[in-house]
Amino acid sequence: MATFKYGILGCGMMGGEHIRNIALLGDAEVAAIYEPDAGMQAASRALAPNAEFVASEAALIAYPDLDAILIVSPNHCHAAQLEAISAVRPDLAILVEKPLFTDPDDLARIELLKQTHKAPIWVAMEYRYMPPINALLERLDAATGGVKMLTVREHRFPFLEKVGDWNRFNRNTGGTLVEKCCHFFDLMRFALGSEPVRVMASAGQAVNHLDESYGGEVPDIWDSGYVIVDFANGARAMLELCMFAEGARYQEEISAVGPSGKIEAFVPGPGRFWPDHLGAAPIARLVESPRAPMGPVEHDIPVDPALLAAGDHNGSTFYQHQRFVAAARGQGSVEVTLEDGIWAVRLGQAAQRSASTGQVVTL
Repeated sequence: MATFKYGILGCGMMGGEHIRNIALLGDAEVAAIYEPDAGMQAASRALAPNAEFVASEAALIAYPDLDAILIVSPNHCHAAQLEAISAVRPDLAILVEKPLFTDPDDLARIELLKQTHKAPIWVAMEYRYMPPINALLERLDAATGGVKMLTVREHRFPFLEKVGDWNRFNRNTGGTLVEKCCHFFDLMRFALGSEPVRVMASAGQAVNHLDESYGGEVPDIWDSGYVIVDFANGARAMLELCMFAEGARYQEEISAVGPSGKIEAFVPGPGRFWPDHLGAAPIARLVESPRAPMGPVEHDIPVDPALLAAGDHNGSTFYQHQRFVAAARGQGSVEVTLEDGIWAVRLGQAAQRSASTGQVVTL
């Protein structure tokens, strides 16, 4: 089978993670990259020395013999870049990083792509593919008897520095509950198999970035909050976010509860942030707690060390690319669709609005 060829549009920190994981696939390569920042271009060149670096977005889109374009640019660029690719290469597969869009006015533009783009478009929602969360999803109904309550807790490090500090301002990110949390809202919909109907949120900027200034402007991104979502099937979900809690053993804790019991996934953060003096980084765990007979059953969910070394998302980027390549080759279906990406952003925007106004938002 011919080598699957990627073009990458924007190649900063997350782009590097994608390059490392594409290299692990064995039957794929990065053929071309457009990255305007000199520092990020040098870092990308070190990871993909055989890739051709082109001078413009248009040149990347027109690059010959590509099988797919991977969009890893700043959030606010995604909608326009999707349109640009689709206008020229409607038969080219696309993997676009989350969030799918940031401005509510872009929704109609994204909806149009459903009709006009002929090839698969896959929205990168990595949390579905983390081995401990995937294990939770596989055991979800058996362990709970049908989920009634789903809780996602993320206690993590602050936003990292990005080129031009674009991620310090809501106008570029869509807001923290869109930029950071849309993949959790996607996970809620996926796990519960239902659509959201009401969103209630309380969030704000409590600790981080308050002493920073960029061109005389203080960042306005939030660093903490709670979001409650009611679903059409009667289930409820909650997100608890804290971005000044990087001292914790686990970065994400996900619990699902139903009439038969509870199941929990405990996911460590990036191993590169774990202090050496504490020894080996934590291993992900899955815990099942049936109501009868009572007694938690714990399982370690180790992740291949090569995948852990390739990125910060517990191996999920690799598994996501495996499935995307299969879909692009016509050997599988798109598992995270434009509709999924739209709903994830809509939920994040509703949460931003609810927290800003103090009102319940009905979807």
